[in-house]
Amino acid sequence: MTASDVAVRRLRNQVPLLVSLVLVWNLLWGTWSWANLISGTVVALAVTWLLPLPPVAGGASFHPLAVVHFLGHLIRDLALSSAQVAWDAIRPSGLRYGAIISVQLRTDSDLLLTMIAETLCLVPGSIVIDLDREKRVFALHLLSVRDDAELEEQRVRVRATEDRVVRAFGSAADIAALDQQPDQPARRPAGRSTS
Repeated sequence: MTASDVAVRRLRNQVPLLVSLVLVWNLLWGTWSWANLISGTVVALAVTWLLPLPPVAGGASFHPLAVVHFLGHLIRDLALSSAQVAWDAIRPSGLRYGAIISVQLRTDSDLLLTMIAETLCLVPGSIVIDLDREKRVFALHLLSVRDDAELEEQRVRVRATEDRVVRAFGSAADIAALDQQPDQPARRPAGRSTS
């Protein structure tokens, strides 16, 4: 493969990023004009040439029906969690215990792990605080937890989110890996003494 072939292939793989950067450039200027389009293209090419991103191994697939299913659940989770966090904030008895849980995931794709973490962080009431990449374990902080049964419900929700993200954007191998049963790591609720 010659150097020009590599350059053409790299440019072809960068087209979605270039189009996005030009679109953002035009949105930031607030008007659509040939000058903004050309200058945005020049800036996008300069940024991608001067600050190249490393290639993402594996990439992502797009499964339209699974994406619709994922987005529907995400919107529902956002609405329900927002209402729950709002109630927790104004409830006369105040917040219950918080907790930190570990959840073993099944996917091994860096891109999918990132998408899962971002999805979990978008939903109010929980945030990913650590990711052990080698073991594929997320540590999440939960804002308000009643009991151990709710901790298990949260683990089930995290795995369901993983399932929806992988089915929406994963490769066939990633989807096949969902049938594996992960081992359960230990958990420790926050705010409770371990000794």
